[in-house]
Amino acid sequence: MSEWDTAGLAAADRQFLWHPFTSMREWCAPDHEPLILVEGHGAILRDSRGREYIDGNSSIWTNIHGHNHPAINAAIREQLERVAHTSFLGFTNPPAIELAREIVALFPKDTLTRVFYSDDGSTGVEVALRIVEQYWQLKGSKRHRIIAFEEGYHGDTAGAASLGARALFRDGPTAWNFPATRVASLEELDELPTREKEEVAAVIIEPLVRGAAGIKLWPTGLLKGVRDRCDRTGALLIVDEVLTGFGRTGKMFASEHEEAIPDIMVLAKALTGGYVPLAITLLNEKIFQQFKSAPSPADILFYGHSYCGNAIACAAARASLEIFQTDNVLRTLESSISLLQERLSRLQSLPAVSEIRQCGFMAGIELKTPARPDGTSDLTLGARVCLAARRHGLLTRPIKNTVVLMPPYCISNEQLSEAVQAIESAISEVASHPS
Repeated sequence: MSEWDTAGLAAADRQFLWHPFTSMREWCAPDHEPLILVEGHGAILRDSRGREYIDGNSSIWTNIHGHNHPAINAAIREQLERVAHTSFLGFTNPPAIELAREIVALFPKDTLTRVFYSDDGSTGVEVALRIVEQYWQLKGSKRHRIIAFEEGYHGDTAGAASLGARALFRDGPTAWNFPATRVASLEELDELPTREKEEVAAVIIEPLVRGAAGIKLWPTGLLKGVRDRCDRTGALLIVDEVLTGFGRTGKMFASEHEEAIPDIMVLAKALTGGYVPLAITLLNEKIFQQFKSAPSPADILFYGHSYCGNAIACAAARASLEIFQTDNVLRTLESSISLLQERLSRLQSLPAVSEIRQCGFMAGIELKTPARPDGTSDLTLGARVCLAARRHGLLTRPIKNTVVLMPPYCISNEQLSEAVQAIESAISEVASHPS
C-alpha cells in the first residue's frame, strides 16, 4: 500500500478545489476531515489512511461491475496502446462504431437505430433537446414545448436543468431557465389546454423511478401511459435512462418493464462501468431521416464536444457490455435484489424511518424529518446518518433526508448485509443523539 500525505493533500484540497453539491463552508471547516479515496477493488474502496469502505452508492451511481475490473482495465489498456482520442467531427474510430452496433442490438429491430455520443447525462439530454428542436423546425412545425415531470432530474447544464433540477434543488427564480412545462401525473398531462398540447414537441421522463428526488417510484403503467399519449398527439417521447439503464432496475433498461420504446433514449452513468465519462443519445430512424433528407446545411446537427466518441470510453463501454454476457449479470442480480429487499425490511421498524423505497438494486431509506425549535424542517439528518455510516465502513450520500443505497452489482451477500447493518446502526446512533 502506498504512503499518502493525507494532511498535505487535505490542506491543498481546501485551498484549491470547489466540490459539486457540497457545502464548502462545512468542507473547509477545521474539524472536517476530507475523505481521500485512493484505491478500489470490487465493491470496496480504500482511503489514504488505509481504511476500507463498502461503496454504497456505486461512486455516484456509476460503477456497476466493481472497481479495478480486469476486463475493463484490459480493454482500456489495449485501446491506449493504439490511440487515446481522435476527433469525431468528420472522423470515426472502431470502438465507437462497434459500441454503436452493440447498443442498437439491445433493442427490438428497427426501433432505436442511431447513436449520438456526448460526455455525460446532462449533455446527453442537451443533445436530445437540440435534436427535438431542430427536428420540428425541419418539419416546418411550430411545436416547441417540452413537458417534464415534477421532481424529475435530467442534469445540470442549462437546458437539462430547466426540465427539473433547478426546481428540485433550489428555491426562487433564476434567469437561466428555458421554457418547460412540468406535470405531476398522467391526469395533469391530459388536462393541459388543447393549444398547449398542440405545441408539445416532446415529453421527457425518468422511467419507473425518480432518482435525485429520493428514489421515488412512479405508479405502475405511467410510462406506458405517456407513450400512448405521445402516440396519439404526435409528440416525441424522451426517456432518461441515465440512472436506470444497464441493469439497475433488474432489466437491462427500465423501459422494458412496460414495453415502452421511446423515440429518444439517453444513456450515461453505468455505460462505461463507471470508469470514464461517456453518454449516448439514441434515437429512431424517423427522426434521423428528417435530418438526412434535409438540404445542406440544415441536415447538420449543430451540436458536439471535443471528446465525442472517445475511443477509450467506447472501449470501456464495450467491455462493460461483454461482462453482462460472460458473468450473466442480470440473472445473478435477481437474487441480490431479493436479498436487498429482505435486509431492508428490518429497517422499517426503526422509529426514525418514514418509508423504504426500492426499485431493483437501488433503495431510498427516507427518515422522518424533525422540526427545529424555530419550526423549520431539519434537512441535515440524512447527511448525519451517512457520516455515521462511514464510521461503520459504508460510503453513501443522502438526498436531503433520504439515505440512498445503490451498491455495485458485484457486491457479495455478506457485504450487502454489512451495508444495511451500517445504515441501521447509523440511524440508531444519530436518532439517539439529535443535533
